[in-house]
Amino acid sequence: MEYVAEPGRRAVTRWLYLVAFLILVMLTVGGLTRLTGSGLSMVDWRPLMGSIPPLSEADWQKVFDDYKQYPEYKLHNQDMDLSGFKFIFMMEYGHRMLGRFIGLVFFFPFAFFWSKGWLSPPMIRRCLLLFGLGGLQGVIGWYMVKSGLVDVPRVSQYRLTLHLVMAVLTFTLAVWYALDISGPLPSGERKIAAAMRKGAGWLMILVGAQIISGGFVAGLKAGYAFNTFPLMNDRLIPSGFFSIDPWYFNFFNNPATVQFIHRWFAMVVTVAVLVFVMQHFRNVATTRLKPLIIALPALLVVQVTLGISTLLLAVPVSLASAHQVVAVLLWGVLIALRHRAVTSG
Repeated sequence: MEYVAEPGRRAVTRWLYLVAFLILVMLTVGGLTRLTGSGLSMVDWRPLMGSIPPLSEADWQKVFDDYKQYPEYKLHNQDMDLSGFKFIFMMEYGHRMLGRFIGLVFFFPFAFFWSKGWLSPPMIRRCLLLFGLGGLQGVIGWYMVKSGLVDVPRVSQYRLTLHLVMAVLTFTLAVWYALDISGPLPSGERKIAAAMRKGAGWLMILVGAQIISGGFVAGLKAGYAFNTFPLMNDRLIPSGFFSIDPWYFNFFNNPATVQFIHRWFAMVVTVAVLVFVMQHFRNVATTRLKPLIIALPALLVVQVTLGISTLLLAVPVSLASAHQVVAVLLWGVLIALRHRAVTSG
């Protein structure tokens, strides 16, 4: 199917990749906002007027006073001064403003491409879906923040994971749509790509599950619970593994259980990726797929190293943020592999 007219193919492709890159940046900033404890500093949501930050000391004092009315300040930050508040406020403000910026970067080129007649009706519907998901993500973000403006100043791990999954979904669609209009593989390589279809699909399921698991680790701050590896405080299965009743709540609410699953499921993903690469590396050695096959285990090694280091060093911001970024990059490589396999079959 011709989604984009030939004169606009390159421009639309680059635009979609730019949107995907900005979503990756947004995920990074969101992770830093969470890791620096900044996410609950803005206690209201004003999609339009909220674009204007405090401009005077009086304005700053007012928003600081507003923040003082909520449990995070009362329970954890009573020793915070205005200077410290400015830092966490600007982190969250930057996160929200980046979301608005991505909306503008998406909307105006989309309107231009549509006016030029470059987009087919199916492509227009795809773009409207992406735009709608971006707007929905803003609503989900506030829904997440609201869960932390209550008695316990910590956002719901369920809402945080939903927020993460929606961001990754939007990133996935942007990359997939860009690949759809960037042109197929040469005919001689399509059979090789098609042979990877099933394996690439399973890897996406496994890595997707691990990303979701990471959302629960982040939401529960489970990375701080057991900072030893491979054992968890000298035990393979940590104490308190099934301490919550009913038992199945432990998989979503118990930091010990959630961290155990995340660290050992990473080993399952590692084995699956290595088996996949060994199965297909020789066949793709002379094709355009070779860089993707090489990038897959390379990123995996970096990701596992970052994960273990983040754990052992009690979640330093820099390593934890890099761990999230590499997860999305690994996911991006899998998107490309799966797309090439599906469209070649």
